[in-house]
Amino acid sequence: MKKRPHVKFQIKYLVLGVVFWSMNVLFAQNVDLIYTTATQRWVQPKKFLQKDTKNATANITVYTDSLLQKVAGIGGAFNELGWDAIQSLDEKGTQEVIEALFSKDGCNFSMCRIPMGASDYSLSYYTSNDVPGDFGMRDFNIDRDKYILIPYIKAALKARPDLKVWASPWTPPAWMKVNEHYAMRSGNFENAIEGNQMDLGAEINNNATAFKMQERYLKAYALYFSKFVQSYAKAGIPLFAIMPQNEIAFQPNWPSCTWRPEDMAYFIDGYLGPQFETDKLDTEIWLGTVNSSDPNYVKTILEYKSTAKYISGVGFQWGGAKSIPTVHKAFPDLKLMQTENKCGEHENDWTSVERSWNDLVHYFNNGTGSYMYWNMVLDETGKSAWGWPQNSMVVIDKNSKSIKYTDEFYLFKHVSHFVQPGDHYLKSSKGKNHLAFKLKDNRIMVLVYNPEDVDTVLNITIDKEPITVKVAAKSINTVIVG
Repeated sequence: MKKRPHVKFQIKYLVLGVVFWSMNVLFAQNVDLIYTTATQRWVQPKKFLQKDTKNATANITVYTDSLLQKVAGIGGAFNELGWDAIQSLDEKGTQEVIEALFSKDGCNFSMCRIPMGASDYSLSYYTSNDVPGDFGMRDFNIDRDKYILIPYIKAALKARPDLKVWASPWTPPAWMKVNEHYAMRSGNFENAIEGNQMDLGAEINNNATAFKMQERYLKAYALYFSKFVQSYAKAGIPLFAIMPQNEIAFQPNWPSCTWRPEDMAYFIDGYLGPQFETDKLDTEIWLGTVNSSDPNYVKTILEYKSTAKYISGVGFQWGGAKSIPTVHKAFPDLKLMQTENKCGEHENDWTSVERSWNDLVHYFNNGTGSYMYWNMVLDETGKSAWGWPQNSMVVIDKNSKSIKYTDEFYLFKHVSHFVQPGDHYLKSSKGKNHLAFKLKDNRIMVLVYNPEDVDTVLNITIDKEPITVKVAAKSINTVIVG
């Protein structure tokens, strides 16, 4: 018995209808892609979705019902040499750089760090009280910051009024240290500035506490922190947090100070925390910045008497990357921060992107809710005052007045342009080449790194719906779904 012709037409159109329905389901969600390579920056292609899933070489599954840590902020560090480079530009150039870092159209940075006194990217040594023996902090001041750091921060606040700022010292005032010098040891970097030389016998080459642990020094230093917070608030820059010491277990030849964990715990529990309570400061105290690879460093401090009640979170950098997985497992509710992106050697190329990408994955997969780049802006040399050339997101040639945005600028823009405070990191399938976030507007963002030298097709499954995307060779990709 032959089928009637109209039945064939019905079957044909039914099959076509199923195909079109399937395609509509596949592409029902609004999907946007932005990518960056070493030669193409922030490209928004029109065609990137693929219909054929057979050619996919990688699969990513995002679990939107598994919210992990809340994002607190992403940003970088304000330093004197960065502002010095910016000041070489005219008003238009200055505005361009600030907008690129802090505006909604730019990196949209939401949290940044400042040094309390000199860092290795200050113009020279200084603190907010360099008068020996001033235990009452009568001569405390932030006068130098009013001319350099504070104008830099306020320029950023104009572009991003709700920018969160936190601070940490690289060194206490030299007269509070056992070697009475800003650095821990002598060397070529330290001697690059006339007058910075250290007596050879004053070097400290171990992690013994370099702070004078006498009562009057501990009290004075707690007061020093309180006055710093209050002075910045009066200057129109409230600090949401402080960390008592940058790189707490390191002895370089630039501003620095080591602390044994028992002594840092003693200082926070007996002096710093109570001083903040007495002065009714709502600025948080975080432990950091921790560069020790031994998780017992953090554990020792958190378990000392009542210290934990004063500590709101822990910041890690450099060697601290090795300890953060153990700390996160031991203290799952503790807020964590990556406080300083690895600085590089002034290569400012795609190898920097690869290194920073690996750190981003490591820290977010181990509970980090905030992430800081180091020098946002440097001049064409990239050199610290101590002679070490490092990377930056923006390079300003002070002679030609040109502005260059490095590969790392775009890596961080791919993250922070979209990921803002209150968003959540999401659980996703295992892999070192992707990160996933749920934004407050319920869109899903998947950040993908393609390390291959060829274009790659990815299957991304979100809420059981597959999306097949073609990404460029050696590229960073932001995929937004929703």
